[in-house]
Amino acid sequence: MKRLNTLLAGAMLSFGALADGLPPTVLQALKAAQIPAASVAVVVQPLDTATPLVAHNAAQPMNPASVMKLLTTYAALDLLGPAWTWKTTAWVDAPPVDGILNGNLYLKGSGDPRFAIEQLAALLRQLRVRGIAHIAGDVVLDRTAFDVPSIDPGAFDDKPMRPYNVGPDGLLINFRALRFTLLPDNGKPRVLMETPSDNLRVDNQLRSGNGACASNWKDLITARLIPENGGNRLELTGTYSALCGEKPLNLAPLPADAQAGGLMRSLWKELGGSLAGQVRSGSVATGSQLVAQHESAPLADAVRDINKFSNNVMARQVFLTLGNSTAPGTAERAQQRIGEWLNGRNLRFAELELENGSGLSRRERISAGSLNRLLMDAWKNPVMPEFVSSLPIVGIDGTMKKRLNGTQATGRAHIKTGTLDGVKTAAGYALDAQGRRYAVTFLINHPRSQAGSAAIDALLVWVAERRAGEPAVRLDNE
Repeated sequence: MKRLNTLLAGAMLSFGALADGLPPTVLQALKAAQIPAASVAVVVQPLDTATPLVAHNAAQPMNPASVMKLLTTYAALDLLGPAWTWKTTAWVDAPPVDGILNGNLYLKGSGDPRFAIEQLAALLRQLRVRGIAHIAGDVVLDRTAFDVPSIDPGAFDDKPMRPYNVGPDGLLINFRALRFTLLPDNGKPRVLMETPSDNLRVDNQLRSGNGACASNWKDLITARLIPENGGNRLELTGTYSALCGEKPLNLAPLPADAQAGGLMRSLWKELGGSLAGQVRSGSVATGSQLVAQHESAPLADAVRDINKFSNNVMARQVFLTLGNSTAPGTAERAQQRIGEWLNGRNLRFAELELENGSGLSRRERISAGSLNRLLMDAWKNPVMPEFVSSLPIVGIDGTMKKRLNGTQATGRAHIKTGTLDGVKTAAGYALDAQGRRYAVTFLINHPRSQAGSAAIDALLVWVAERRAGEPAVRLDNE
């Protein structure tokens, strides 16, 4: 009888520790972070059963941050196919004669999310190979693939030059970004301009900082764009510690036409070409002839970049591509198409609110239960291999590269993460100790959410160490 009482007491202790519907280690981490269990939502479900192992606040609408990219990328893979490509085309309204184009050159985009400097250079090289050396007219940038309003790049977090705040663009070139390299040099930081931009001058006023290299070293640098002499001056002030060594700094200081124009003029000169006119926005003139085109890498490659590295700009490009099947892409058309796709898969998420599909939003909402259903559905879809392989591998690559190194979870989970002020999230797939796979979703919406990474990590380790026959966590009553 004494032994029975002891066993019963142990069982009651175990049940009490799990009474909030979460594993004890997760509860402990939340307590240490001062995040109440009511501010988190968690679902863990084996992929081979219909019953969740953990379901805490599963129906609660939450801001998912970048985890919303799972919905956008899965929808794109299923609706467009992993082999989908974008085409960026070049047109002329008059045939070149003796190397001279007596008219305009038109560049028309289709929403390619990663048409970068290398791709633009290759397209311009095609023009040189086809005999065009001098453009007497203008270079006209056709962005009509998307119909989107202009945005204030500083509206989200008052950091207008950060590339992740760049808005979507039917002809997005090099993410509208310029890459610089910072490095210490005899007491004064040097600034190397890696991305060419005609008529842009860098005014380096940086000072050497004292002490260690701060994790927020970028926040110690202020960039200001100042018009001058028909071009622009980019003034950099602030401090940069010598202990930071060599680091890249990516900025998006220029409006779309100025950025495209500066880059195009520089590359065209490097190729031995000349341009008499302007670089401006417009549309391809009726009757123009196609002279060259660039076809992107397949969608599956773009999805990998989006999810591995949480690229907001690329996610928004893919989102709007879903909305331009019959007309220029808009957020409303993309939202409608994704909604119809979800309904067609019997995934009706009443609480879902989509804004731009990237998670860089204060409005977007979805529940942990709905994300879990999405993950379960994706696992049974023919595009599953491309989808799962696009997610960061815990302790190995992407946004999870530096987390949970040397733990049981290392290399045993594919997890997409998300972060905003007041939001910390993760979702994906994880293996337990015996190779059983689970869909895992963890959403935190709380002012102290940035301290919640340890709780998310604790859940991933808990799954990784789990063995068959261990009791499930009691589910919430919903």
